[in-house]
Amino acid sequence: MGTGKSTVGRGLAKRLKFQFFDSDQEIERRTGATVALIFEIEGERGFRKREADLLEELTKHSNIVLATGGGVVLDPGNRKILGDRGFVVYLRTGVDRLAQRTARDSKRPLLKTDNPAAKLHELLVTRGPLYEALADLIVDTDQRTIQSIIEDIAEHRASP
Repeated sequence: MGTGKSTVGRGLAKRLKFQFFDSDQEIERRTGATVALIFEIEGERGFRKREADLLEELTKHSNIVLATGGGVVLDPGNRKILGDRGFVVYLRTGVDRLAQRTARDSKRPLLKTDNPAAKLHELLVTRGPLYEALADLIVDTDQRTIQSIIEDIAEHRASP
């Protein structure tokens, strides 16, 4: 969370002339509820089930860019779907930068804690290796512009 998945994804889709989906936004659109409310009512488990079902559906389409929620890689089934059906880009961002980007964002249920930076570190330790193992491309984003990230991904996708 906070790596720029939605912003980069939207720009990449425009660049490639693909359709863009943000899984969290799509879940909110379909349910009429925010991710935070779904977490509150159904818990993380309920949300992850919705996320997995949506991933299964959307990855059957071609010519899309999909920005997933950061925790999508926690489920082995999701990792298999992404690895089998997609070109996976891991936007790797350091904890300090993530903390800056998410500091004023109250919509992130996992960061509703006394020490959001420590939670971000914990999430990176857990999720980072999963993303690194799954990714077809790893892009470090800390000192990069959105446009340069988009161009790198598009160029890498175009090369054989």
